[in-house]
Amino acid sequence: MADPRGFLKNRERVERPTRPVPVRIMDFKDVYVRQDEAIVRTQAGRCMDCGIPFCHSGCPLGNLIPEWNDLVRRGRWDEAAARLHSTNNFPEVTGRICPAPCEDSCTLGINQPAVTIKQTEVAIAEQIFDNDWLEPVVPARLNGHTVAVVGSGPAGLAAAQQLTRAGFTVVVYERDERLGGLLRLGIPDFKLEKDVLDRRLAQMEAEGTRFRTGVEIGVDLPWDQLKARFDAVIVATGAPVARELPVPGRGLDGIHLAMDYLVQSNRAVAGDEVPDQISAEGRHVVILGGGDTGADCIGTAHRQGAASVTTLAIGQQLPVERPVHQPWPTIPKVHQQTTADAEGGARAHLASTVEFLGDEHGRVRALRVAETEYREDGTRGPKAGTEREVQADLVLLALGFTGIEEGLLTQQLGVHVTRGLVARKDGYETDEPGVFACGDAGRGASLVVWAIAEGRACAQEVDESLERWSRLPHPVDPDDRGLVLG
Repeated sequence: MADPRGFLKNRERVERPTRPVPVRIMDFKDVYVRQDEAIVRTQAGRCMDCGIPFCHSGCPLGNLIPEWNDLVRRGRWDEAAARLHSTNNFPEVTGRICPAPCEDSCTLGINQPAVTIKQTEVAIAEQIFDNDWLEPVVPARLNGHTVAVVGSGPAGLAAAQQLTRAGFTVVVYERDERLGGLLRLGIPDFKLEKDVLDRRLAQMEAEGTRFRTGVEIGVDLPWDQLKARFDAVIVATGAPVARELPVPGRGLDGIHLAMDYLVQSNRAVAGDEVPDQISAEGRHVVILGGGDTGADCIGTAHRQGAASVTTLAIGQQLPVERPVHQPWPTIPKVHQQTTADAEGGARAHLASTVEFLGDEHGRVRALRVAETEYREDGTRGPKAGTEREVQADLVLLALGFTGIEEGLLTQQLGVHVTRGLVARKDGYETDEPGVFACGDAGRGASLVVWAIAEGRACAQEVDESLERWSRLPHPVDPDDRGLVLG
């Protein structure tokens, strides 16, 4: 394992460097710059010989973190890459956008800053691309079974790659014109440049995975006909239905769902013509919701030249440090500092939106908000007498997601939906034989690392269902929410 005294010799945690704020908000390129290799190796050497690597259980993929940390420390990058690929199909993605629950579980975190696991992971991924180690893994033989994967986000792509390598003929259907799902259209380039996806997709095509873009299952090809054509169908459509805010004035011009705004921006950055694009240029932007999607809106609005950016969150401000009542190795509820936080803008908590106010032209001009009150019955709402106005001529709703687009799926295929998600049995198969669901479609909106883990696990279950045995890794429990304890 790693240097047993490394964490004593190098106690300081060195983060991955970023480009200066005034420079990076001028474009949509990656916020981060490449870390010096010597620093990465030194930081990897802080990984303790801790005996019980809690980071394994903190990571939904079960990444072999101590092993590849030690290999990086020794400069054995090719072996580190092999260890990383053994559990993670897309480390170049998770190394960039995963919030790193493994670091919350790092044993060193008991009394020191955790190991920079995410930084080491992305450094390995860069070495993989630099040295052309991304060789296609072509199956030795085809087993004669066919699988359709609906959705090309991280869950669908992970399932497709695993099954292709196991000898299945796999076709991935994507209703958009480009592959990647929200990795492509929902996440801004300053967090994930799209050539990262393209390199991995090229590997998958070389392995034999087939892709069909611009095909909406249920419309262009009915779900029941798709099921009749394939031995198995995997529903990996995500949970794209956004949570709404039904308050007076919601119908005013200038109020948009955050994902509509981000998708248009990402298309424009990709060079597409976007008629009537929602733009923050010169506008006073208010973002409702303080999660990752809200942070993406902050960064995008700054790059579009917003006059001001304000984020309003209905709940209390989370602590920056781990609370005493959430001890290691649990995953603490803390405010995740994002690169967008450093780019400017105001933030207010305990702000409940009461009403949107419009001008004579029917466009939003302000929000009426009140202080959030937590009541004895467990509910919360606006506190009387605390109302105030917040100027806004562009409002973005980043309030999370409620589930799948269920209409045609349930009508044509007969699967059941529970609380907005595809109902699954003990594993990943639905109550419709031969139909499986993974990722956000089955577990709800979650982390990219969970999507990949579920895609891999779902592939194993499909393999076992059709072949009666499987060499693919054993599934993760779809009911596990990623907590180390409890």
